Amino acid sequence: MPERIHAIMPAAGQGQRLGADLPKQYLPLVDAPMIVHSVRALLAAQWVDELVVVVAPGDAGRAGTLLAGWPRVRVRAIGGASRRDSVLAGIESLDAPDDDWVLVHDAARPGLPLAALDALRDVAIDDPVGGLLALPVADTIKREDGASPARSAGTVDRARLWLAQTPQMFRLGMLRDALHACPDATDEAAAMEAAGHRPRLVAGHRDNFKVTSAGDLAAMAAVLRARGGNRRAGEQ
Repeated sequence: MPERIHAIMPAAGQGQRLGADLPKQYLPLVDAPMIVHSVRALLAAQWVDELVVVVAPGDAGRAGTLLAGWPRVRVRAIGGASRRDSVLAGIESLDAPDDDWVLVHDAARPGLPLAALDALRDVAIDDPVGGLLALPVADTIKREDGASPARSAGTVDRARLWLAQTPQMFRLGMLRDALHACPDATDEAAAMEAAGHRPRLVAGHRDNFKVTSAGDLAAMAAVLRARGGNRRAGEQ
């Protein structure tokens, strides 16, 4: 049986930095809640066999209503206290062999272009480890002195520095084992690195930024409007 590609979307966070009444993944964005746009972006790739959206235990009804009837989508209210916990719970909910692929994408990155998603798949699927979307650092990086107010204490060499994005794509068994062994991992690549692997870096896209502030929300709305809303692939 050919290897399948499963997608996990951790969506159990509260998005407290945004200061909104709702968790940020449910905030309205152009024509739909943010999580709907992120799901649309993944389902635009017909090669994604299934998508498991991992939400907080109390959000099953809200997320289930938004995504009811969507082919290839399952909502699981098994989210944990951290991103790592939610991703691991999603992986362990899959009925799939260790050699299958898992693609993990943030619910707060609705601007993912299909071309970037395809590029990641094309590179990662032939790699023994897998890979992630990322962007080379273009700005000068400063290190603060730890005082208040903060002051610049030095300049960090930006050569060979990249900004990690999602999706991140790895073999199911390798990623599950790496996440079990690295409870403090802030993303899947960090867990894989801690396990001794070296994931491929695949050029991402500037529109694929993570929404963390009100300014980000406005900027993402502009991105989606420029595209005509977003792809509606996968909806009934």
